Amino acid sequence: MAGKNNVSVSCLNCESRGCSHFCELSMEELGELDENKTSITYKKGQTLFYEGTRPLGLFCIHSGKVKVYKMSSEGKEHIISLGKPGDFLGYRALIGEEFYAASATVIEEATICYVPKSDFLRLLHENPVFFRRMSKALCKQVGILEQKLITLAQKSVRERLAVTLLMLKETYGMDEEGQSTLIDIALSREDLANIIGTATETVIRLLSEFKGDKLIALQGKKIRILNEKGLMKAADFYESFEH
Repeated sequence: MAGKNNVSVSCLNCESRGCSHFCELSMEELGELDENKTSITYKKGQTLFYEGTRPLGLFCIHSGKVKVYKMSSEGKEHIISLGKPGDFLGYRALIGEEFYAASATVIEEATICYVPKSDFLRLLHENPVFFRRMSKALCKQVGILEQKLITLAQKSVRERLAVTLLMLKETYGMDEEGQSTLIDIALSREDLANIIGTATETVIRLLSEFKGDKLIALQGKKIRILNEKGLMKAADFYESFEH
């Protein structure tokens, strides 16, 4: 357990529960979760689960950020999604009784709650509201993946980077200094490249171009959005963001 620390996190008082699928559970159900789950703080770079292994429980992010990714046959990492507080990880494989289709690694120190498979499945069977929430979550996840495939197939690398920055802004954006918004997640240039499916050098060049066009500002690994409408135009879906 090197680098991991067991911590005490109460489901009843969890600040992230309001944005998780556990938000509508009863006090009794939350109490049962508390009795059976474990909570661990992971350091950056530690892996929660690996592609091809069998899920034995559900991971719920209490704090921090996690990347979910697949490895190509050439050993190239492709980031599928970024998990934030309140998000569930690994539930599709758990519900489908399949092996994990991807791996999950911490990118910012995170406290993760682990719910045993039997407790998660019991909630699904006994709580119709929770079952519907998870069904909708599965459908949404499939829709997001389909949209991402379309984006990768139809848009240029420059457009995909602009789309990604706008999506990151929606999830991790912190409004500061008037109209500018800081994307509060420290992604490496390699991570950005793995999200949009290109070379790291290409991302570095395009970020420099966006900076030169005053669309963004660079603050270490973090990015500040200076001109959202300009990024929408660069993403080539200006009208869809307007409505």
